[in-house]
Amino acid sequence: MPAIALFSSTFTNETEIISELSTLTGSKIVSDKDIIADACSKYKIDKNKLEQALYAKMSVFNQFTLEKEKHLAFLKSSLAEKLGESERCIYYGFITLLIPAQVSHVLKVLIAGNKEQRIQRAVAAGIVEKEAKRQVHKSDASAFELTDFLYKKEAWDPTLYDIVIPADQTTTKDILQVILENLHKNAVQKTDASRQAIKDMALGAQVELALLGKGHNIEVAADNGSVRLTVNKSVLNFGKMESELAEIASAVGGVKAVEVAKGPDYKTSIYRKQQFELPSKVLLVDDEKEFAQTLSERLISRDVGSHAVYDGQQALDLLKDDNPDVMVLDLKMPGIDGIEVLRQTRKTHPNIKVIILTGHGTEDDRKTCMDLGAFAYLQKPTDIDKLSATIYEAYKSIAESGKMASGGGASSRNGRYG
Repeated sequence: MPAIALFSSTFTNETEIISELSTLTGSKIVSDKDIIADACSKYKIDKNKLEQALYAKMSVFNQFTLEKEKHLAFLKSSLAEKLGESERCIYYGFITLLIPAQVSHVLKVLIAGNKEQRIQRAVAAGIVEKEAKRQVHKSDASAFELTDFLYKKEAWDPTLYDIVIPADQTTTKDILQVILENLHKNAVQKTDASRQAIKDMALGAQVELALLGKGHNIEVAADNGSVRLTVNKSVLNFGKMESELAEIASAVGGVKAVEVAKGPDYKTSIYRKQQFELPSKVLLVDDEKEFAQTLSERLISRDVGSHAVYDGQQALDLLKDDNPDVMVLDLKMPGIDGIEVLRQTRKTHPNIKVIILTGHGTEDDRKTCMDLGAFAYLQKPTDIDKLSATIYEAYKSIAESGKMASGGGASSRNGRYG
């Protein structure tokens, strides 16, 4: 019997449907939690990092860290292993979105519901309406974030699934019947090609991990041991990059041949691979927008990955969803000033190293900041070398304490192909 991969919008009676399907088919339920646990065990990764890759908004620092790509590749690898081991399974949750269409003996099902009716169903189950709306919005946002990242498609796009069932117009009994009927169709029966697709999925994930580990974010497609690497970002010296990519991919077990090709949007320019040894998650907070943007560009040119926001509230809002390692903070800003941002940051994110950078601070300000736990206190105009050195010192301190938010590595824009 084919396996089932079921993805649903929240509050569509999905728990009962999954349970009934399991009973009717004699299938084991494999959830996001199971695959995350497998990946944690296999790769010794923090569970929170894998959950963030599946559910959270992409970090503003991801272009420097490639964390989302790496952690999704870990999950793909563990999921492919499970797909190869177990036939009678119901896969449920966001992990189902990682299963390639080529694995055709897994019936991909979407159960979708109208947002208002889902909220009403949640309220009927005892959830306060405001909380129900929040949960529905959060779940939908997570789903759209992931499918946009993976496929540049919306989460409810029917091309991602074999069948789409509207929960608002279909009873649970009828939903079960539709799924069971589709399980017996020839299109979802196991074939040599669909078995090979699982092996290709596993190999592709391993090649992705090998490339990402060397700082390359490249599109990977595996086919029976042959690997095609598509370069969608611009490169000046394509031949040099081609040789390096082929060497990395060829070293992965199971790879028989490697082809490196230019993608459809390829343009000739300068490509810089990522490395994971230097600062990559530095948040700049300064109300002088032009100064902050220029400073960010200067830091990036010195191998420091940075992102700028322009007032204290923006900084605190970003900390709700993201985890910079270092914050470079101006003191005198309208609204929430730097001292209050420092105070709240030290309270909610004590591992972040805060470097004060101000042109208007007094000796009393310096003392207050250091007493609140600032890592350093610097004066404008900025000596970029001194600031860079201070950021490196902060990263060294974090690394020694073992509390790096970026998972132990940072990135450099070294490795030009030109």
